Amino acid sequence: MKTLLLQVPVVTDSLGIQLAESTVAEQKTLSIIDLMTSGGLGGQIIMISLALLSVITVYLFWERYQVLKRAIKEDLHFMNKVKDHVNENKVDSVLALCERTDSPVSNIIAKGVVLKDKSTAEVHGAMEMAGNLEVYKLEHNLASLATIAGAAPMIGFLGTVIGMILAFHEMASAGGQIDVEMLSKGIYTAMTTTVAGLIVGIIAYIAYNQLVVKVTRVTFKMESVTSEFLEMISNKN
Repeated sequence: MKTLLLQVPVVTDSLGIQLAESTVAEQKTLSIIDLMTSGGLGGQIIMISLALLSVITVYLFWERYQVLKRAIKEDLHFMNKVKDHVNENKVDSVLALCERTDSPVSNIIAKGVVLKDKSTAEVHGAMEMAGNLEVYKLEHNLASLATIAGAAPMIGFLGTVIGMILAFHEMASAGGQIDVEMLSKGIYTAMTTTVAGLIVGIIAYIAYNQLVVKVTRVTFKMESVTSEFLEMISNKN
């Protein structure tokens, strides 16, 4: 009986320690929403700006990805049909085929077939200019992605600097009543904007490079088609 009575306080103390530890763990838990909203007005403005930039990044990437996906898609029979129409001197048929296809390659062919009776140099120059115009269209908004990739980390760092200034201002206002909790809270709140800026910047950077690779593929494809068409009309002549 005495042994049982002696064991009860031990169990009680153990439960109390566990409850205290769980309470401390709960107090240390901090959600992402809390981090985003606990940086003061300046930090919140920075986080909202980064959130808008992330939405713009996703939109620009998806829109350009769909455009480049259609541009890269190959029609295996397109050049064969063009060759047949050129051999039969059916310019209108080639133009109609290019209009139905509606791709950078077809636009270049349409430009070349109109001038097919001129010299090879003139046809090549016209097709090259048309190709440059098509590349310009394909690269639309890529500069914006590159800008976001470079600006987002700097905006995040700006938020960190603002947060640190506010944290030190609170410490100065507190006089001699400075504790570790006040300092650490200001620091991790300020660093949140840097993390957010780096995340947005990395995503924009990866998206930009992926799109640049696809534009390069389309460019090589247009150059290949131009060479094939020039060879086609030179053999015919």
